[in-house]
Amino acid sequence: MNDRTIELRGLRFHYREAGNPTAPPLVFLHGLASQGRSWDTVAEALIDRYRTLAPDQRGHGETDWADDYSAEAMVEDVTAFVDALGLERITLVGFSMGGRNGYMYAADHPERIERLVIMDIGPELMPVGTDRVRSAVQAPDVFEDPEHAFRLTRLGNPRPPDDVLRARVYHNLVQREDGLWTWRYDKAFRSPDQPLPRPDPVKGWEMLRAIGAPTLVIRAQESDVLARETAERMARELPNGRLVEIPYSGHNIALDNPDALITVLREFLV
Repeated sequence: MNDRTIELRGLRFHYREAGNPTAPPLVFLHGLASQGRSWDTVAEALIDRYRTLAPDQRGHGETDWADDYSAEAMVEDVTAFVDALGLERITLVGFSMGGRNGYMYAADHPERIERLVIMDIGPELMPVGTDRVRSAVQAPDVFEDPEHAFRLTRLGNPRPPDDVLRARVYHNLVQREDGLWTWRYDKAFRSPDQPLPRPDPVKGWEMLRAIGAPTLVIRAQESDVLARETAERMARELPNGRLVEIPYSGHNIALDNPDALITVLREFLV
């Protein structure tokens, strides 16, 4: 995996790239409080077919923080990223917040989408899951060392192996001047006084109906964010959609069951 930077819309963006630069481009969009590195395992499994690109979205990872974290601003970033790299058509895989940004981009730019994957997100979400995610993001965010952060994160997710979860946590940390550690992503996402804007569900359903490219909806079998009924409706309303569930996985599919996810993606991204 190669680390790159690019200037987009006044912000410095970091992204991970791998694979043959002449291969079809596959863009990954991560979820809230994560970063492009969260796709490394999946991306490495697909570089035999694709040029993989995984940006840190604004306010995340090594990308600059910003004043505007609306879905619309993030979708404009995707547009700028695709244009700056000269990508005529892309396959787009998005998880959670990235999945929302992905289907919004696909609805606005149907001519640029070869295939689309929407992972465990939809126009309507289960409150129990969104409350859990919000609580996790707003939990104590200063740690004595990376291992302290790992131990606290493990309490909220028993599924991934220690080495996998530890790597995910460590890459998402930065050391402060006082020697303590904290998360890399913008504190604005962690503040209870700054609720994140949520797109209108009605518009979300309209957007899905505007996406003509083959689209795979992936739901975690144990998801508390995307209800099975909502996922089934998404597959019906998408003009060319279908649904797959990943077993033995909570919301964070690429972390909980990457092998099953890779198998599903390889079958769909032919």
